[in-house]
Amino acid sequence: MAGREPHPDDPFPGAVPLPLDGVLDLHGFRPADVGDLVPEWIDASASAGLTELRIVHGKGTGALRRTVEALLARHPRVAAFRTAGEDAGGWGATLVTLKR
Repeated sequence: MAGREPHPDDPFPGAVPLPLDGVLDLHGFRPADVGDLVPEWIDASASAGLTELRIVHGKGTGALRRTVEALLARHPRVAAFRTAGEDAGGWGATLVTLKR
């Protein structure tokens, strides 16, 4: 595999980094699974120069949305967040603006 040196402690030695596009799809994740994922993704997105993000959590019971919103409210890089418009997922997605 070109471009990536495996690390002996890497749990996914064949994993290939994906480019950041500003969208995180959490379908299939439980609220307990996203406590580290969302903040790390925000930090990576900010480091890549992204300032407008969309987190797709689905509509479901709202538990995942509430967890995501709690994480966003505490994250120091988040300037604001809001429910997406109908064209971007409605209440099944959250739009995030990062501080510059």
